[in-house]
Amino acid sequence: MSAVETATERPLLIRVYGADRPRVTAELLQLLGDAGAVLEDMEQLVVRERLTLDVLVRLAGADDSLLRDILYWGFTRDLRIEFERVEARSRRAQLVRHAVTVLGRPLPATALAAVAAAVAGTGGNIDRVVRLATTPVTAYDLVVIAGDVEAMRRALVEVAREHGIDVAVQVNGLERRAKRLVVMDVDSTLIMDEVIELLADEAGRLEEVAAITARAMAGELDFEGSLRERVRLLAGLDQAAVDRVQARIRLTPGARTFVRTLKRLGFTVGIVSGGFTPFTDRLRAELGLDHSYANGLEVVDGVLTGEVEGPVVDRAGKARLLAEIAAAEGVPLSQTVAVGDGANDLDMLAAAGLGIAFNAKPVVRAQADTTVSVPYLDAILFMLGIRGTDVDRGGETAPG
Repeated sequence: MSAVETATERPLLIRVYGADRPRVTAELLQLLGDAGAVLEDMEQLVVRERLTLDVLVRLAGADDSLLRDILYWGFTRDLRIEFERVEARSRRAQLVRHAVTVLGRPLPATALAAVAAAVAGTGGNIDRVVRLATTPVTAYDLVVIAGDVEAMRRALVEVAREHGIDVAVQVNGLERRAKRLVVMDVDSTLIMDEVIELLADEAGRLEEVAAITARAMAGELDFEGSLRERVRLLAGLDQAAVDRVQARIRLTPGARTFVRTLKRLGFTVGIVSGGFTPFTDRLRAELGLDHSYANGLEVVDGVLTGEVEGPVVDRAGKARLLAEIAAAEGVPLSQTVAVGDGANDLDMLAAAGLGIAFNAKPVVRAQADTTVSVPYLDAILFMLGIRGTDVDRGGETAPG
């Protein structure tokens, strides 16, 4: 064979457009098979019942009769047919792809245009676009052949900031699809509340505790010291007060859907909290979680003493517990996902294969792998490449 292939030796790309209907793919493949064509590749997409079908084949020679048969077949089914000779081998086949996941509520065309411009402006090219979801957010996965990956990341961070959207960049390989363990923070992540503030409200010390909490979550105070200081303000609370707080806890919108979908897809799900075990134990039972860790509250004669029981689950402790859970489940850290919002989550987010800052403090957003800034926990599913059609809402409607 000569170094330069002739037109008839190059594979033929057959592109079919038109209204989708049963048996279109089967009939075209049958025509090709009967003519002895060798199938090399195929891809099909349907958008609003409009079909685009690409079939790449090698023919024994310049078989004009087959091409006429395909054109006649398309005519009888009101389909548009195009033929094109293409290169024998894709020059992009061995290039690393990145998944650029974009989500917003709303997600206007101008924002997506800015994302595409950021990819192109850093030497990249979009290989494929797939819509993941329209509720509770709009989400797209762009499969990208990046030019300068770090420059693209920086440009996309600016796009996300300017347009009020979330953008994640991950290598689009086996590691992304192999994620199997998700570990979350609890307060202001799995739930909408800060439990210690609810307890402080019961004790009449809310303002004092809230001020300390805000400084701790912003990274201005040592977590363990601030936790012990706040718990001492709770001394004297009885079990009835703890029960009232249990009843006041509000799950983050989408939390049940998030956990239910992950479990159905085979993920292990755990929580690691700087809060307290009476509340995490209840959440574990209510949501069917696999693991839960938090701080103990010392109780004597049914009353809180104001002391923490056992080692404190702090910033370093959360990362350590993530590693312990992963080891117990036989999951490499590269296949883990951590979700949190505060400074004491930073080590855990950094240790995980993917660290997600969920409605997080600025210091956390600046350091996490990616951010989700919409108030729906199940939006994180799309950052994992999970489609809306795979989300298990258990009969619930999506948040409005």
